Amino acid sequence: MRSILCIPELTLEQQEVVRSAAPGLSIQFGEASKSFDEHDYKEAEVIFGWDAKVKTAALQEGTKLRWVQSWSSGIDSLPLTELEQRCILLTDASGVHARSVSETAVAMMLGLARGIATAVRNQHTGLWESPATLAEVNGGTVAIVGAGEIGREVARIARAFDMRVIAVRRSGGTMAEADVVYETARLDDALREADYVVNILPLTNETEHIFNAERFAVMKRGAYFINVGRGGTVRTEDLIEALNKGVIAGAGLDVFEQEPLPADHPLWSMPNVIITPHNAGGMTVRNTERLVKLFVDNLKIYLCGESGSLRNLVDYSKKY
Repeated sequence: MRSILCIPELTLEQQEVVRSAAPGLSIQFGEASKSFDEHDYKEAEVIFGWDAKVKTAALQEGTKLRWVQSWSSGIDSLPLTELEQRCILLTDASGVHARSVSETAVAMMLGLARGIATAVRNQHTGLWESPATLAEVNGGTVAIVGAGEIGREVARIARAFDMRVIAVRRSGGTMAEADVVYETARLDDALREADYVVNILPLTNETEHIFNAERFAVMKRGAYFINVGRGGTVRTEDLIEALNKGVIAGAGLDVFEQEPLPADHPLWSMPNVIITPHNAGGMTVRNTERLVKLFVDNLKIYLCGESGSLRNLVDYSKKY
């Protein structure tokens, strides 16, 4: 019998929605008190989610795996080469986390501009002191680098603050939520103009360490850098140097090359840095609802034999 393995723990209502989309198939759902055995992974044709056993069991020769729906938008940590070699379809969760990630990015922009980051640090020591200068996001320019679904949401919110929005996209083109769209080749132009730079790039061969010393040097000295993209797109030591030397005014960081950061890492103690340890895209109730809907929609397409029409189908040559 064709089998589906749903690794995340779903509500009973969500389980019923999945069952309704795949009548006649064997479906197993994850539970906090129960783990799947190796046989379950080897028999699964479809896996919703990911854990270490998918690689060690389901990716072995002779297993039945044909499609993985990732729980995450970023898929650079998955064994893409092995998945491609096995001709396994992979769909990511792009768009699912757009609201939560965009809210985090804008919250960090406001926290840095209005001195909230400094105020929270001072609160712990009882220091009654305001920053020498404060900024406003109103009337500022934000460059959104990697302007996909999350970028659209950041742009939409930024417009509410009367900000000028520059979208930087690999393909260029148009984006209704932006004032102007630059191709990636014009990234430096966008950085020169921006008061706030929001990085939402995936990690690929082309984007690894794209934000480095040279790029930070291009930015305005009063600009803020927000990273809600993949950690490997930023050279962390170059960012630290740029912050120490005042090359940029501050940073809001959700992900890093090195995770988790050790307790003695210099970024923790920097007054002009906000750190939200990789929770911008965390599984809020609404994110979970959106992800289950994405999986169910894709499941219906897959079972109709129209795999080429799956939403968020990963192109292995691009790594996203």
